[in-house]
Amino acid sequence: MIALVTGASSGIGRDIARSLARHGINLIITARREKRLLELKRELVRKYGVKVKIITADLSDEKQVLELYEKVKKYSIDIFVNNAGLGVFGEFTQTDLWSELNMLNVNIRAFHILFKLFVRDFTERDFGYILNTASVAGFLPGPYFSSYYASKAYIVRMTQAVEQELIMKNSSVNLSLLCPGPVATEFGETANVKFITPQANSARLAEHAVREMFGGTFLICENPLVKAGIYASKLVPDPILAVGAGFFQKRRKK
Repeated sequence: MIALVTGASSGIGRDIARSLARHGINLIITARREKRLLELKRELVRKYGVKVKIITADLSDEKQVLELYEKVKKYSIDIFVNNAGLGVFGEFTQTDLWSELNMLNVNIRAFHILFKLFVRDFTERDFGYILNTASVAGFLPGPYFSSYYASKAYIVRMTQAVEQELIMKNSSVNLSLLCPGPVATEFGETANVKFITPQANSARLAEHAVREMFGGTFLICENPLVKAGIYASKLVPDPILAVGAGFFQKRRKK
């Protein structure tokens, strides 16, 4: 089997690549930072003896997103981990517009393009695994992190909808939605936000996600409390969720 992992140079994407390699899966890993990808390739080949191909791509650029797909489609991908993502933290009137648009190009536009193309390929073959990385944030309004939360809501709703379409056509394609809470990665530094609650271990989260994906689980949350919070949020009116999230997020400002 062969897997494509986006956003593989750090964080959850890197650890999912490690987990897949540990399971004997050959890999195509992609991100912007070639040096990081080369280091990861050497590690995975040395430790697990798998084949690893790297493709450097900036997924905020639609042209490079489409070029990435064209480069990998000949390999007949079995597993697609749609993981690349960015965050921009701050009050909506104060955050930089172009940084937000860059984030939305990655979190929504690139996500959508690659998701659509691989769902098409996999349904034609009636086989394949897709793991979309969202967040518990996708179930909440997020004052002071509004664009990021909204982008994750897009991933959640899109994945839920496509999952139902696959069910209704009795497809054998397996679709999973990873929704972690705070995770100990570089994300906080990049998004200029600090975490004030315990952070999950990225490697443990990744291993759990891969095992659950192969087990056919749709909604994947490594922390039972996070999963309980997602279901509990459905019982609370959005204005109250917004007040609570706003109070919480304001305390995270660096």
